[in-house]
Amino acid sequence: MNFQIALLLGQDGITNGAIYALLALSILLVFTVTRILLIPLGEFVTYGALTMAALQAGQPTALVWLLLALTLADCAMDLYDATRASRSFRFPKRIVLKLAYALAMVGLIRSLPLAELPMALQALLTLALVVPLGPQLYRLVFQPLASASALVLLIVSIAVHVAMVGIALLLFGPEGARTEPFSEAGLTLGPVTFNSQTLWVIAVSLALIIGLFLFFERSLYGKALRATAVNRMGARLMGISPNLAGKATFALATFIGALSGILIAPITTLYFDSGFVISLKGFVGAIIGGLVSYPAAALGALAVGLIEAFSMFWASTYKEIIVFTLIIPFLLWRSLTSRHVEDDE
Repeated sequence: MNFQIALLLGQDGITNGAIYALLALSILLVFTVTRILLIPLGEFVTYGALTMAALQAGQPTALVWLLLALTLADCAMDLYDATRASRSFRFPKRIVLKLAYALAMVGLIRSLPLAELPMALQALLTLALVVPLGPQLYRLVFQPLASASALVLLIVSIAVHVAMVGIALLLFGPEGARTEPFSEAGLTLGPVTFNSQTLWVIAVSLALIIGLFLFFERSLYGKALRATAVNRMGARLMGISPNLAGKATFALATFIGALSGILIAPITTLYFDSGFVISLKGFVGAIIGGLVSYPAAALGALAVGLIEAFSMFWASTYKEIIVFTLIIPFLLWRSLTSRHVEDDE
């Protein structure tokens, strides 16, 4: 290995680490607010990438029918809750808005010349299709189990992951897909040339991290989510809805996952089952942060990306083993230094 190869590997490691950092922050956010380890987060990455590829190919993606089906189920549960809430039945107006949104997306996908749209509009349309799936997933699967133990929530999360992999196979097929890069330009710094997609990944990742910091530090909704993460019972007593907090965190995690898929789709070919390994590497970063520290999780995910890149050079066959072995010493260290506290909820 020489200096130029090390720079190239470092570029790949930073690019992958930036994506892993976003996923680690999403996993940490969802876990602290809802006590749910979001195993299916990687599926939102693949859903975003494969939906973007379908739009660029001019194919009306079948994901819109999944969105419509989940919307109908969500509205049915809202209607059921409204009938049980009080003796005087009042029709929930949000049902009309949800159905109108889903039907509008069906109309857009069936009528627009998808392949001829600008790439920015294709990305926005992809996010509009994928992001609502997160809150719907929480409403249908996790909200009825919000008071269950963390172990039950983990088992349900694994079951949702398996179901979403099967649905992805049904919607997108077994073939992999790769999208067009955002631009063909590059940046040359000394002996290393950064391609445009690498710069996009780094820039968008930094923008999202800064945006999340400002959201949690400056906005009222961000402070409400922080309060829920610190003390769920205290936040509930202060009038913060745990259901709204759960839907908001799932929406934010889904947005980050889908955007990550759009960013990495021009760099690597993704398949219907590629999301699990990607989210697992983000989970390793979150474990390094102890599932409590956002900066430590981001730095841990960046370290995972760099270690993966250099492992690919020295021992490509064992790179996955090397990356996932990182979790063992940190789990041991956490178990030896942390005092066990019984879950009181």
